[in-house]
Amino acid sequence: MRTAEIKRTTAETDIVLKLTLEGKGGDAAPVSVRTGCGFLDHMLTLFAGHGGFGLTLTCRGDTEVDDHHTVEDIGICLGQAFAEALGERRGIRRYGDIALPMDEALLLAAVDVSGRGGFYDDLRIPAQKVGSFDTELCREFFIAFARCAGITLHIRQLAGENSHHIIEGAFKAAARALRTAVSVDPERAGEIPSTKGRLS
Repeated sequence: MRTAEIKRTTAETDIVLKLTLEGKGGDAAPVSVRTGCGFLDHMLTLFAGHGGFGLTLTCRGDTEVDDHHTVEDIGICLGQAFAEALGERRGIRRYGDIALPMDEALLLAAVDVSGRGGFYDDLRIPAQKVGSFDTELCREFFIAFARCAGITLHIRQLAGENSHHIIEGAFKAAARALRTAVSVDPERAGEIPSTKGRLS
């Protein structure tokens, strides 16, 4: 089973995160997210659920300032956990993509588990806040996550008017694309999925 545990303590956040790539919830690979930011808890819980990942996460952050440090640092830790759990990335499918509808919103996500981190998007979120959550932090999360995971992640908004639906669709689409990309291809078990012989 591919797992990783990341601990990160700074003057701004204190994070403990455990990731299991083959998670299905339950006792073996639970999903429990407590970040101090309710909307982020919701997004990461559905990210784990739609990705089929086990995820336990606690964060104490300086949310009295705002949620920026919490969101970015969790993106860093989750990305580091994916990179560690994947190891040499042998046998994985490497690529995944999906067009995912979320009511009136339609999001396209495409992933390359390339070893080269980058996030590229076309998200047009109309509201500045969903509840108390600053919607610009959605992008900050994905930038930190993709960079530290060593993945190329594209998210395109093909349609959408409701800010909650757009962001939720982005998290679900990213999770579903990752689920495919990190899954093991039984026909290529043990192989590095690159003609170069390494992913970086």
